[in-house]
Amino acid sequence: MYRGVWVLGEERNGKIHPVSYELLAWGRGLADKLEVNLSSVVLGSHVEEQAQGLISRGADKVYVVNNEELGVFRVDPYTRIIAALIDKYKPEILLASATTMGRTLMPVLAAKIHTGLTADCTELDADISERLLLQTRPAIGGNVMATIKTPEHRPQMATVRPKSKKPLPLDTSRRGEIIEEVFDDSFFESRVKRLAFERDESAEAPIQDADVIVTGGRGLKEKRNFDLVFELAGKLKGCVGASRPAVDQGWIPYSHQVGLSGKSVTPKLYVALGVSGVAAHLAGMSSAEIIVAVNKDPSANIFKVADFGIVGDLFEVIPVLLEKIDQYSKCESSRGK
Repeated sequence: MYRGVWVLGEERNGKIHPVSYELLAWGRGLADKLEVNLSSVVLGSHVEEQAQGLISRGADKVYVVNNEELGVFRVDPYTRIIAALIDKYKPEILLASATTMGRTLMPVLAAKIHTGLTADCTELDADISERLLLQTRPAIGGNVMATIKTPEHRPQMATVRPKSKKPLPLDTSRRGEIIEEVFDDSFFESRVKRLAFERDESAEAPIQDADVIVTGGRGLKEKRNFDLVFELAGKLKGCVGASRPAVDQGWIPYSHQVGLSGKSVTPKLYVALGVSGVAAHLAGMSSAEIIVAVNKDPSANIFKVADFGIVGDLFEVIPVLLEKIDQYSKCESSRGK
């Protein structure tokens, strides 16, 4: 009988990656509703010392597979090991983050164990009567939200976007079970050999890590007007984001794109300038603590999630915002003196 909720932890450079804690927040809600244990599965090298941290963030059990060959992610040994663990323990739900690792591993794993997979979910819930995972994600170009079920196969599997949920508070008093699983050498074999890793030093800081994001949309009308977005972001000490139409127009590189087809972000402040707010974009930023929207269309979807909305021409509003920020900065400087 399949029972229990599992989430897939990730190790990066010898440390548990924060997405592992975000997944535990998703999993905790499901496990409590279904009245089952929540377990985290972590593959890597030297990760056993960090397993208690996963318990402190919500896990009841942590399954650890520790081997030097797992220090670098390769899909074939990871798939082989997780499939064996599923066969042994039979969880009813398995969640992973939609990182490069999760997006690579989960489809291969789903094919191997003959179950379904819903990618890039924005919401998860459980039908208690049928013990079904309700997996919600945008569909038809982000114009509708579809809820998907996997009634006939187990485990039910889904990936969720990074930064789509905040980790649970650290609770060092929590106690759980750490189980170290051992496999023979054949499980760690891979057809892939890593030759080297070269970091792209030209890339700016990831927008998903920013506390303040100022995003420009189609309402900017042309590329040169993104200078206003950069100026406002600079004064707010934030990063620049963009909607998909702005990126598709070639006004700004893809690395700035916010939404399901870009990055999911959870900043303290999100300022949307000329962004209409289609479902795919909202799914990537609606978890921000404070959302400020400027749009001349009073019926724009972005206002449905905004904490503060300004209905007006952004080319008139942004200069006023810049002026007010300068006045505030001067006032603060004078106080400091």
